[in-house]
Amino acid sequence: MAEIYSVGLTGGIASGKSAVAARLAEHGALIVDADRLAREALEPGSSGLEEVVSAFGRELVTEAGELDRGALGRVVFSDEEARAKLNAIVHPRVRAAAARLREEAPAGTVVVEDIPLLVETGQQDRFDLVLVVQAPESQRITRIVENRGSTEEDARARIAAQATDAERAAAADVILDNSGTVEDLWRQVDELYEKLQGRVRARQ
Repeated sequence: MAEIYSVGLTGGIASGKSAVAARLAEHGALIVDADRLAREALEPGSSGLEEVVSAFGRELVTEAGELDRGALGRVVFSDEEARAKLNAIVHPRVRAAAARLREEAPAGTVVVEDIPLLVETGQQDRFDLVLVVQAPESQRITRIVENRGSTEEDARARIAAQATDAERAAAADVILDNSGTVEDLWRQVDELYEKLQGRVRARQ
């Protein structure tokens, strides 16, 4: 496999992780989006969808043959055992797809794996660098309510279902602070990418 520089990117819901990934992509990083790969793993006709149906019932499939993601979310969100069962179906497929993308990357590429549950699934040791995006909980709740149409209660429940800021910070090599303006965040990302490029050059 070509020599790449691997970055694991994570952060709590509404921390700004996706914005960081987009900025890194502008610089030329290859972004491996775990959420997108998870959706693809459960597309109509896939073995992943068939396993979900076997585990949770045919009622989770729409008349068009697609997964009713909202219904599945309601099943697994508050049930730890059900969530573990779903993860056992989805996560191996996501990791296999991510491995294929890494193998196809040209030598010298900064490959950023955008993984919401990186810490929760214990993947931090897979990467050259773990990058965590942090923002105060109050700001994240406001973003969830205003941008995603959720209630404050739902926003708090979603945050509570993930790792804590302290747990993510303990796994991080670099923490980006997204409590300020977009320009503040871009400056941090730009400076980080320049450093990553230096590490890539040092390997060549």
